[in-house]
Amino acid sequence: MKLPRSAEWTWPVLVVYTLFQMWAAHACVFFAHEYAHSFTAWLLGWKSNPLALYFPRPTPVVFLIQLGINQNVDEGPIFASGHGADAAMIGAAGALIGNALITYTLSRWGYSKAKQIGSRGWGMFAYWATVASVGNFLDYVPIRTFTTDGDMGSVQRGFGWSPWTILVVLGIPTLLALVYFLLRIEPATLAWLFPQSAGKRSVLAILTAFAIFGFYGAAGLLEGGPISHKLSVLSVCIGFPVMAALGAVLVQREAASSSV
Repeated sequence: MKLPRSAEWTWPVLVVYTLFQMWAAHACVFFAHEYAHSFTAWLLGWKSNPLALYFPRPTPVVFLIQLGINQNVDEGPIFASGHGADAAMIGAAGALIGNALITYTLSRWGYSKAKQIGSRGWGMFAYWATVASVGNFLDYVPIRTFTTDGDMGSVQRGFGWSPWTILVVLGIPTLLALVYFLLRIEPATLAWLFPQSAGKRSVLAILTAFAIFGFYGAAGLLEGGPISHKLSVLSVCIGFPVMAALGAVLVQREAASSSV
């Protein structure tokens, strides 16, 4: 996967390569998220096999975006026995351990190593893993924060927190991570990946905005209730185009300054 110059990626190669990497990065981040739930439940004594996820009937949708696969943890007995805090920790583990601690950290480390050896192929995969990790932050806070179901519902019920408490406690780090990504990670990465192609930089900036705000940000369209639905509409209809335009501008500015 070592490609010394971006010129070696023709447009057809770039399209196939990018789509495959986005899918693979999403899958890696997704399973890290679900296994973080599962292993936390196992460590707390609420699951006998931490590797046993729930897998629905195989379909193209399940294969492409893993829709329907989950941690396979029954939280009913946990709450019924008065161990709501355990359920809250299990619910929070997906984003905090699986995505923030594991996939985000590893993706940044992987990118730095790829840059050291000059491998733009591995560098781009690490970039998409970072995108998927940041997208998962947004996916839960704020998109699915105002709901009594799912992971955020378990955190609210188990810790006795209101959605507004979650929005402050987890929303501020999410906002900082998102801002840092948009202002620093995305421009620097795309300028390095494609130093000689403004078109490729712009296309990947648009795909990045779509992944974060159009794909992960759309989670509330399928679940989470009316507030989550409205937040997802805002993410898709406003966040995506605004961040696509802003990202493209920042990336081109970074590339121009790097070439001086």
